[in-house]
Amino acid sequence: MQRTDLGDLSARVMSQLSHLADYALALTAKEIDVYREGKLVPFVELRRSVERNLRALLDAIGAPDRRHDFSVVHGTGRRRARQGVPLNDVLGAYRILFTAVWEQFADAARQDPDSLPLESLLSVTTVLWQLNDDYATALTESYRAAEVHHSERRRQQRAALLESLFTGQPVRGTTPWEVAKLFDLPRRGDLVLVAAEPLRGAEESLPGIERRLARLGLHSVWRMTPVAQTGVVVLREGMFNNLVEVLRTTATARTGVSPIYHAVAETARAVRLACAALHRLPEDAVEVSVLGGRPLTGLLAHSADEGDRIVEQVLGPVLALPAQDRDALLDTLQTWFDHDGSADNAAQQLYCHPNTVRYRLRRLHELTHRSLTRPHDVADLAVALEAYHQHRRRPL
Repeated sequence: MQRTDLGDLSARVMSQLSHLADYALALTAKEIDVYREGKLVPFVELRRSVERNLRALLDAIGAPDRRHDFSVVHGTGRRRARQGVPLNDVLGAYRILFTAVWEQFADAARQDPDSLPLESLLSVTTVLWQLNDDYATALTESYRAAEVHHSERRRQQRAALLESLFTGQPVRGTTPWEVAKLFDLPRRGDLVLVAAEPLRGAEESLPGIERRLARLGLHSVWRMTPVAQTGVVVLREGMFNNLVEVLRTTATARTGVSPIYHAVAETARAVRLACAALHRLPEDAVEVSVLGGRPLTGLLAHSADEGDRIVEQVLGPVLALPAQDRDALLDTLQTWFDHDGSADNAAQQLYCHPNTVRYRLRRLHELTHRSLTRPHDVADLAVALEAYHQHRRRPL
């Protein structure tokens, strides 16, 4: 069959393009659920797309030896990938288009055998089969490429929103509540921030922690950076101790836990608190430190420089002692605070005589010039001791 013959036949079908597009659209909506629902691809857009693709297909049939222009097919593949239409459904819609075109030629042959003999119909069929393969390949390639691009964009967007969640830096056009929804976090609820020191090569020191917590029914969202593995955990009632126990059995490096907080917008603050808890532990320790919820703890966690200044001003002479003497005095002071200022109870905790506790406290008085009988001096020592625990090593 001559090329001009195919061109004439294609032109005859092209004259019925609007009717053919309506027919193909009806078949597509009938056979493919995603198109029938009209949620991912509105009907108006689908109708335009069907007609554009039919026009391009008939042009290709009319000039089979010409280099085919797949721009319409590529554009359709990219759009459907962005819209989330499954590739099999997109390919299915194209098969329906090819079927509708073949039926149009077959009907013309039945109605006027002289103008479209069997030989001509076979030629059209051969061209259609070839184009079907070419179109399927072009569509799949463009769909996959767009899918990869879209997936990378989603990954980058998720990473940016995750950064916003943990740092508190706003993302233009997005509220904290929208960020919370993306990560399935409640706007209000009991939340805890966990910060773990990474292993060498920025390897996770809480391996598989998200899966382990999920087994307890605890939803969590995690971020890994070169300096910390941090996660927001949504607590269920009475599950705080279970969380800490899972962390203790999983941790392979020092790990800090913030006090419970109640709003996603407070996550950045909770990160600082969890890091402060982490740095209360000795380097290379494989332990979990839980930071108390006292206001003083949170206040000092916000200003490392000011904490260091307070430590030096109040405890400077104590820190200048040999390590063993320094630790004995500071441990005694901390235990005395923990036991409401009772030397007897502190002595039981320290496994020493109460007079030993009193001697060490007098020694602290001599070195710091602050008395444990004057409220302001007690406050100075309490703040300095808390700051010492938080800031004796550089935070993450």
